[in-house]
Amino acid sequence: MGDRVLVRPVAVASKVPPITVLFWVTKILTTGMGETTSDFVVTTIEPVIGVAIAFVLLAGALVLQFRTRTYVPWVYWLAVVLVSVFGTMAADVVHVQFGVPYEVSTAGFAIALAVVFLVWRRTEHTLSIHAIDTPRREAFYWAAVLTTFALGTAAGDWAAHVLGLGYLGSGLLFLVAICIPAVAYTFFSADAIVTFWVAYILTRPLGASFADWLGVGPDRGGIGIGTGLVSLVLAVAIAACVALLTRRHAKAAS
Repeated sequence: MGDRVLVRPVAVASKVPPITVLFWVTKILTTGMGETTSDFVVTTIEPVIGVAIAFVLLAGALVLQFRTRTYVPWVYWLAVVLVSVFGTMAADVVHVQFGVPYEVSTAGFAIALAVVFLVWRRTEHTLSIHAIDTPRREAFYWAAVLTTFALGTAAGDWAAHVLGLGYLGSGLLFLVAICIPAVAYTFFSADAIVTFWVAYILTRPLGASFADWLGVGPDRGGIGIGTGLVSLVLAVAIAACVALLTRRHAKAAS
């Protein structure tokens, strides 16, 4: 009998980070930076040019992300930051350039996200972010991420402007709202996938509302620190978080 060669299946590493407290902190920081950076860019240069630049940078970051074989913290979070900036711009363009009311854009992006989830679920039979280990699943993941940022932007603006809560009131509302999936998962064993994506969506208006409150002037309901300065501070904070995430990732992999 000839020699038999045993071929073991090759494990493909997930392309997204583990879900920890530091993950959520970094995610919220990116949402705030995306909001103020978008505001700063479109008020500094021609909005169309700003959107085009953001799109090119995002495309480059996603190409880099898809080319990595495993989760690389700085590559992943660079893509998230640029998704935040471009997603914010996309939602704002829908309202400012095309005059679509916030409640309509919020509903539209919610439907778009539902379609992404439906197709993802029917194709891959799971929405778990612990199984982002094929190019197709990764494509679904980033489509969902981009849509959540646009949805969160529209929802935050709807709460602040249409409901009249202002940026601070809107931020406090979403701070309470994000506690609901956290409590449901921690104490009532709610579905992990559902609570994750609900919380993920809510991080966008949460971080953006507080960032707007800090950055914009009193005439817009903020305290007027400046969107550029807020973006810079948040960028430094994100860099510190990513450095810590990189260190933890390297330690776990060793």
